[in-house]
Amino acid sequence: MGAITVMNYQKHKITDSEIVRRILSGEKELYEIILRRNNQKLYRVVRGYLTNEEEIEDVMQDSYLNAFEKLHQFKHDAQFSTWLIRIGINQALMRIRKTNKTYSLESCSSHQNTRVMEIPDYNQPNPEKLLIGQESKAILERTIDSLNEKYRMVYILKEVEGMSIVEISNCLDLSNSNVKVRLHRAKSMLKEKLFELTSKTELFEFGNARCDRITQFVIERI
Repeated sequence: MGAITVMNYQKHKITDSEIVRRILSGEKELYEIILRRNNQKLYRVVRGYLTNEEEIEDVMQDSYLNAFEKLHQFKHDAQFSTWLIRIGINQALMRIRKTNKTYSLESCSSHQNTRVMEIPDYNQPNPEKLLIGQESKAILERTIDSLNEKYRMVYILKEVEGMSIVEISNCLDLSNSNVKVRLHRAKSMLKEKLFELTSKTELFEFGNARCDRITQFVIERI
């Protein structure tokens, strides 16, 4: 099946469940659709645990390959994205344990003070506006990064990714009330002026070039 057909499946919004069935029936090239639909969400999830961009992409690749190998275990009454996120979280935690890294509030703050994420904003051609937009997003991202991991993950999934309390509960194996408590505490720890920017969907973007690269990597190996 060629690229044109794959794009047609994208256009007609075939369900993830149907895609999985077709992949298991031999149309493994359709896995590309799964990757492109979930790259942004998976990036933001893994980004909640790791800050090194190379490590993040490695974990994403491992997550997709692991998911492909276990695709027969996917239960079609569940959301594929939730199933994939759980795999991504496990892979991220494995990476943290493997490299013996600790992500405390102090270490995250210290690390982020020397790093500014470059996030292009093509909707603002004016260089001055572009710089202001990039600096605002960088400040907000550093503030989110400074949160303790358990609060940071809930905050990213809810306020940046837009997932529901129930979806987050399923992903993190937490009760709905626990998710709400962590979310409230996360918000209270962020400055009010930064909290006003949390509706920006371009935060922690996973751009087209990176999306293509990780998609190609996984497709070549399945």
